[in-house]
Amino acid sequence: MSTIVFVHAHPDDEGTATAGTMIRAAREGHRVVVVYCTDGDPGDVPDDLAPGETVVSRRRGEAEASAAITGTARVAWLGYGDSGMTGWAQNHTDGVFSRADVNDAGRRLADLLDEENADTVVGYDWHGGYGHPDHVMLHKTTLAAVELAARRPRYLEVTMNRDLMRQMFTLAAEMGMEGFDPDTRGDDGNPIGTAEAELHWAVDLGDDVMTKREALACHASQTDVKQLLELPVEMFPFAFGTEHYIEPGRPPGMVRGWWVDDPSVGRPTSVTPR
Repeated sequence: MSTIVFVHAHPDDEGTATAGTMIRAAREGHRVVVVYCTDGDPGDVPDDLAPGETVVSRRRGEAEASAAITGTARVAWLGYGDSGMTGWAQNHTDGVFSRADVNDAGRRLADLLDEENADTVVGYDWHGGYGHPDHVMLHKTTLAAVELAARRPRYLEVTMNRDLMRQMFTLAAEMGMEGFDPDTRGDDGNPIGTAEAELHWAVDLGDDVMTKREALACHASQTDVKQLLELPVEMFPFAFGTEHYIEPGRPPGMVRGWWVDDPSVGRPTSVTPR
């Protein structure tokens, strides 16, 4: 059995990105750890906050509830503030993740990897899926941590299949629904996700997709999560039933399979940033 560390920018990011993989890995006996780089402070303020409760404490509680569903053994926090979307005032606030020193952030994460003696670490693709400043910083930080860790872990990047997203956008339009065009809506102006030709792994979740939905629902204090939960239940497997990964150094070609049990690439001697 192995220890797999999933690194996410904000509480709730695991719900859409890697929760299905986490669920299966935990069920099969692997130790699953999730690291959140930020506290999600600029998130939506719930109407039902209790006296003394803050957005941060609510979102931390939601993260713990999600972990209970996914089978995650440890929830860790890197300790940075949330930078908000591109152009938000928070971008310029001291202590936010996007303004952190990459080597310092990488050292914090590497220390966690060392504590866990991590076999694998999962970060984000080069533009964090859609260009969010914290997601981009997470990519840089995870690369730095891989290089700094005492025991260099296997390294993968979760991403979105841009070609599949185009299919969903077309289907939504045909059904008279508002879709999400992956070619025009990146936070940094780049297309969303990664072209299928550049992907290495497609993990089909099967029945775990509905458990993934339960994990996502733990973060329902946030408006964007509420909107996703409004998606007809029967469409959720189509939209979120496959999780896609890049594994730098692996030969080209997307494999539909279970990367957790495939050590063919092993631990990289180095990882070159894009």
